[in-house]
Amino acid sequence: HYVKALEIRRKGHEAVALLTGRIPHTASIVPGGVTEVPTVDKIASILWRLNELRDFVDNVYIPDVLDVAGVYADYFGIGTGCKNYLSFGAYDLEGTDPDYSKRPRLFQQGILGGDLKLFPLDLSKITEQVKNSWYEDPTSGLHPSSGKTVPEPEKSKAYSWIKAPRYDGKACEVGPLAQMLTTYASGNPKVKALIDSTLAHFKASPADLFSVLGRHAARALAAKYLADSMGEWLLALKPGEPTFVPYEMPEEAQGVGILDAARGALGHWIEIKEKKIANYQCVVPTTWNASPRDDKGIPGAIEQALIGTRVKDEANPFEITRIVRSFDPCIACAVH
Repeated sequence: HYVKALEIRRKGHEAVALLTGRIPHTASIVPGGVTEVPTVDKIASILWRLNELRDFVDNVYIPDVLDVAGVYADYFGIGTGCKNYLSFGAYDLEGTDPDYSKRPRLFQQGILGGDLKLFPLDLSKITEQVKNSWYEDPTSGLHPSSGKTVPEPEKSKAYSWIKAPRYDGKACEVGPLAQMLTTYASGNPKVKALIDSTLAHFKASPADLFSVLGRHAARALAAKYLADSMGEWLLALKPGEPTFVPYEMPEEAQGVGILDAARGALGHWIEIKEKKIANYQCVVPTTWNASPRDDKGIPGAIEQALIGTRVKDEANPFEITRIVRSFDPCIACAVH
């Protein structure tokens, strides 16, 4: 099944490349839309690959996750983490609200804690702190829209090239678990049915999802929820219609783009002066998850998930590895 998963991944990439030229680093996205015009042949080719992918998710991926969870049920109680979950939402639905934090999306945007009470996003509450990062201290606590990235590689007591983003002062976990929990808390019937049936299978409660196995289960269920939705979107495409609107770079402007990428909440902040980029700051999913301690000494999401873990063999601490990998980190992305 591992080898089969690599084949399915390749076919998923092929489907994306049919509309973007290549994957990753797609080449067809431009300000105002995309340069690629969908055709009947391309839509049919993507749909064929999508159906095979959906079959794999339903009949291999999710059953494998359930089987593994049955054998390693103790991992429902390992790697809990900070129990603050942040999602920017993903995949716009009907609606044109210019405020991305309020636009209807397939995955719900919002912030919630261990009680699963959902609160709306307030992007003004995001800051990045650098007390324990190799960046100059005067840049600490800034909002990303005015963020500064000034390296200080010899900084005393710092231990990471990753900054410490915080929402209203709190460390947050992002990723498929946050995506699914915020969507679940919003009352989405499809996601509620997926999660409730999975919990019933293990006679578990929502609190058991705050764990290594919870992250893996959420990633599998999110794949199903998305793949099942993609068929409708694909068949709604109308070949021959315009794929972008003309866009002219303004003389001066500020902008923000937020959405949940595969690993979680992704934010881009840009400032334009004289039609050129004057400042650009990214806060990517692993920046949230793998952040060091912040200015108040509060650990990031992965660090909190590691604290208190019992290790059976110090020479082979596989428990630690399993916790970290459940977040699917990308350190290269997270470094500013």
